[in-house]
Amino acid sequence: MDHLTKLEELLYQANQDIKDGYFEEATNKLEQIINIEPNFGKAYNHLGYLYEVKFKEYDKGETLYKLCLEKSPMYPPVYYNYAILLSTLGKFDELKELLDKAINIPGITKSTIYNEYAIMYEQQGKFDDAIEYYKKCGLNTLDKNVLSRAKDSIERCKMKKELQ
Repeated sequence: MDHLTKLEELLYQANQDIKDGYFEEATNKLEQIINIEPNFGKAYNHLGYLYEVKFKEYDKGETLYKLCLEKSPMYPPVYYNYAILLSTLGKFDELKELLDKAINIPGITKSTIYNEYAIMYEQQGKFDDAIEYYKKCGLNTLDKNVLSRAKDSIERCKMKKELQ
């Protein structure tokens, strides 16, 4: 088994640990990967997710997502995870910059990125922009549930506009 395959296998095991709720074990495996290969960006993304979602250490999560972007800028999952964190923290300028990059990453799900733009604009009270991006989200998906959610979100934004 070559070096990279061993790291991918460890990452797979860490991912399984996360799914099974073994966060401590997952953290240990991810830190082991980084010790073996400090440029293995995917491990930083998974570790960032753990710190953000499971341990609620947002600063540490953000630092780890940034490291993943630096080491593996073409890895789509980091864009989704980091976007949600920036949205949670209300860091909209950084979020817009991240989404502008993400939309051009090969393999990215464009409807998901458009949805993140829309949520960002909705949170800022920019309902026309939010509606425009929810429409893009809906037009760029083949998933009926995503389309329904986009339509519901457009209606919600229209209702909010009336309250302004």
